[in-house]
Amino acid sequence: MNKYKIILFDLDGTLTDPKEGITKSVQYALKKMNIDEVNLDYLERFIGPPLHYSFAEFYNFDENQTKRAVEFYRERFKEKGMFENELYSGIPTLLMKLNKQEYKLVVATAKVTEFANQILQYFQLDPFFELVVGSHFDGTRSSKAEMIQYILNQYHGHSLSDFVMIGDRKYDGIGAREVGIDFIAVTYGYGSLQELKACEPTKIVDSVEQLQEVLLKK
Repeated sequence: MNKYKIILFDLDGTLTDPKEGITKSVQYALKKMNIDEVNLDYLERFIGPPLHYSFAEFYNFDENQTKRAVEFYRERFKEKGMFENELYSGIPTLLMKLNKQEYKLVVATAKVTEFANQILQYFQLDPFFELVVGSHFDGTRSSKAEMIQYILNQYHGHSLSDFVMIGDRKYDGIGAREVGIDFIAVTYGYGSLQELKACEPTKIVDSVEQLQEVLLKK
């Protein structure tokens, strides 16, 4: 039987493909900040890291500018952006099989928890998960290490080896390493293979099917 008991899933780029909703909402926010960005592919780098970090890092916004940009982003995102999103093929089947095998499933996402819950409900994935942990509206609890540690604290009596983090960006891998749990990297999301290899993941998989094989192997 597989050694894991509690499986942590990133949301964006792991369970769903959020490119359209995120990039268009970033584009909208930048427009409000008097920056025209026509290339949505260029804005893919916003998929994964916390919003506050991304606006500051990629556009050199100061604290006040970052706060305004995040507010503009959320204006559009909560209205339509969160639903401009697609499930990766095979995800519902994978989650169903994991539930039947009595794995405990948790979402760990940089997205605000309230938005994450709405997305899971929209795709009817919410019954599969025991817990959804995201960031707060004020930008706190935005690092994956903080989220993972919070999740570990909810499951007393389990060893670190019982947990695994699954994600598509370095932030997932770094968070898992800082806390001391395994990390399975998925290449079908938005992190490059080079980025993921640099995190020294426990395993790298290229598809949902491969992920299923790894998690459900006897």
